[in-house]
Amino acid sequence: MAQVIDMAGRVALVTGAAAGLGRATALRLGEAGAQLVLVDVDAEGLAATAGMMPGTIVVQHVANLADPDACARSVQVAVDSLGRLDALCNIAGIIRMAHTTDMPRRDFELTMAINLHAPWYLSQAAIPHLLKNDGAIVNCASTAAHIGEAYCAAYTATKAGLVSMTKSLAMEYMRQPIRINAVAPGGMETDISKTMTLPDNPDKQLIARFYPIRGMVHLEDVAELIAMLASPAGRSYHGACLTIDAGICAG
Repeated sequence: MAQVIDMAGRVALVTGAAAGLGRATALRLGEAGAQLVLVDVDAEGLAATAGMMPGTIVVQHVANLADPDACARSVQVAVDSLGRLDALCNIAGIIRMAHTTDMPRRDFELTMAINLHAPWYLSQAAIPHLLKNDGAIVNCASTAAHIGEAYCAAYTATKAGLVSMTKSLAMEYMRQPIRINAVAPGGMETDISKTMTLPDNPDKQLIARFYPIRGMVHLEDVAELIAMLASPAGRSYHGACLTIDAGICAG
């Protein structure tokens, strides 16, 4: 029998909450009764997200997650403000498409910092608190973790690394009261996709290989999956990476 997603009395920290999937995840967790700590570099976007949840306890925290210290502070803000932490949802992410030989070092390093290093530092800070409450970590990977994507080598490396990190952490904490999982969405209508620019003179046939034949994945469906994994409804999941991509990885 399917379990209802119930986060009443629980605290969830959601990164990238100013827009897109982070916002959708925050809204779904708030609907399920969670108290929320919303983290993003975009203060106006955070305020807009919080404004969509009247009656939900929401703490807004502006942070640049490219800074490891900011990751640790974000977790501490959650615990100091709301007294506990039950779920960490690592949703924040960026993509910079480029010909590999032309990619600026700053873009490569920022991609690594936001997509891979930040989930590591956030998890490192959060795990001691999550262990107290049978908590959960949900990492947002991508179908890019499973298939090669032209002009996205840095991005795909971070997402494959995030899946591997998820599985290794799950093994490390196999005997302790925490669940650690990932989701791998296909293309969604989010700010990250709307602002994505192609490199000069791309081979469009190569890009078409990872274009979703059935169309974009619905944002709300991915948020629902993340909320399930973050809640007690996901009690049997540990070390999993759930693909939700309308068939992109099927072949």
